[in-house]
Amino acid sequence: MISLEKDGGYWLAVIDRPDKANSLTPEMLEKLCEIAEAAREAQVLVLTGVGKVFSAGADLEAARAGLATSPLWERLSGAIARLPGLSIAALNGTLAGGAMGMALACDLRIAVPGAKVFYPVMKLGFLPQPSDPARLAALVGPARAKMILMAGQKVPVEEAMSWGLIDRVVAPEALLPAARALAEDTLGADPAHARAIKTLIR
Repeated sequence: MISLEKDGGYWLAVIDRPDKANSLTPEMLEKLCEIAEAAREAQVLVLTGVGKVFSAGADLEAARAGLATSPLWERLSGAIARLPGLSIAALNGTLAGGAMGMALACDLRIAVPGAKVFYPVMKLGFLPQPSDPARLAALVGPARAKMILMAGQKVPVEEAMSWGLIDRVVAPEALLPAARALAEDTLGADPAHARAIKTLIR
């Protein structure tokens, strides 16, 4: 349910459980962690999904069993954030719950029209993963972070782009080509050069 395609330094990880809104089981989350950690060897890592939802976060039954507060989420987002190359969340649809963390940790976020972004931790009674609020606030500011985390707002990606949470909205058929186009300069560069520029931005 998690696949990985490699084309030289370009790695594409795909969440493929569309019948369950790409919700993640512990095994799927572990696999994403392993991919993100191994992707230190890649120049570009792209995360996407199959269907109309990027990911609804934790699978409902797994969430009840403790996955919603598992340290695996923080392990995943931390591994993505530490990548020396370029990371892109290619959001094929709505981004929800714990899946927000992996998208926030990416360098770039592109999305299809009509998708929404939300993180219902207030309603569900969970705390967000430790690094998520700071990453969210760094992108959209404290007030808008509270709009998502405390007011429970479902933000259309078109509005989220004006906030700085989404970097570009593209047609569904153009999503992966757009991600590849964004990757081209990094793929054509010496990995040390890309790493140096990313370090300067940080």
